Order: sequence, then structure tokens, then C-alpha cells
Amino acid sequence: MRNLIKSPLIMVGVFLLLVGWVNAQGKFTSKTATMTIEGTSTMHDWHMKSSAADIAAMIETDASGKVTGIKSMSFTMAAKSLKSGKDAMDKNAYKALKTEQNPNITASLKKADITAKDAKTYAVKSTINLTIAGKTLEVPLDVTLVKISDSSYSIKGSKSLKMTSFEMKPPSFMMGAVKTGDEITIKFDLTLNQ
Repeated sequence: MRNLIKSPLIMVGVFLLLVGWVNAQGKFTSKTATMTIEGTSTMHDWHMKSSAADIAAMIETDASGKVTGIKSMSFTMAAKSLKSGKDAMDKNAYKALKTEQNPNITASLKKADITAKDAKTYAVKSTINLTIAGKTLEVPLDVTLVKISDSSYSIKGSKSLKMTSFEMKPPSFMMGAVKTGDEITIKFDLTLNQ
């Protein structure tokens, strides 16, 4: 009788181990990310750049190492880490970003669909909850995920947004003589490591 009880328990244990082996997931993090915000104005184009962020993601793979899913992702960047190289522009941008009340730009993954382009490159169609200047919106985002190794991935992408969608007033300079356009493009390039 004891052997009969042990046998199904052993089989269940083996099954659970196999499921864990076939669909593994790992936590990947990074403290750096190259992020650029580009825009236009009545005088010239402008950009701001940051390389500091906290990112964490849970990436699922099968037994062959192929990426099968992204379970979760979180992104946090201090808005004041964005720099243009011009103090007056930074000051006006931080005012538009409402950094005193909302110091961080954040994003979290809502869902992601992955399609393999080749053995190492994946197209990811995702939806994220993006918070800028205290306003959170659900935003579609397409990115490219590249497997560098079993313990490292790179993610690149870009997204065009309107500042007014996040209840931001596009900054102006020189007492209103120079006005920025409403549309901005966010570009990012990051590497996640296990």
C-alpha cells in the first residue's frame, strides 16, 4: 500500500520538474538604459537624453532557450535625469513634466505577444501602462528583443506620443517666442542581465 501511495507522488513530482524545465522563466534587471526624447520647436529640433533607469523583467523560455513570453516588466526613470545640455531648456522641460509632484517616469507591462524573427531576434507587440507627469495611459508599444546569451537580452524601440495626452503643456522659451511642438518621440535601448 505504501508503494502505491509513493508511486503517484513520485510521478507528480517528475511531471512538475519537467514542466519547470520545459517552460523556464528568469528575472532580468538593469540599472542603465539609453533613453532619448526628441521633439520640434518653431526654431529648431531638440532632444533630451538619460542613461539611468531601474528595469526588471521576467522572461520565459522553452527547453531550447527560445523566448516564449514576457511575464512582467517594470521601468522607472527619474525625470530630472533627462538632460538637453541647456539649463534653460531643462528647467522648462522639468516644469512641463511636473517633476516636483511627479519625479519619475514609469512603465509596467500589461501584455506582450512575441514573434520570432530568427533564432535570436523577436518582435514584441506589447501594451504598457505609461506614466508621465503623473498621468497614466495604456499605450501600445512595439519593440525588438534580441537574445545576446542565456543570461542577457537587449531591447530597442521607439514611440511617438503627444505631450497633451499626458496633460502636459508643451514648453516655450524666450518669453513664448519659441514654442515646442506637441508631438515627441521616445527612443530607448537597454540591456537586461540575469
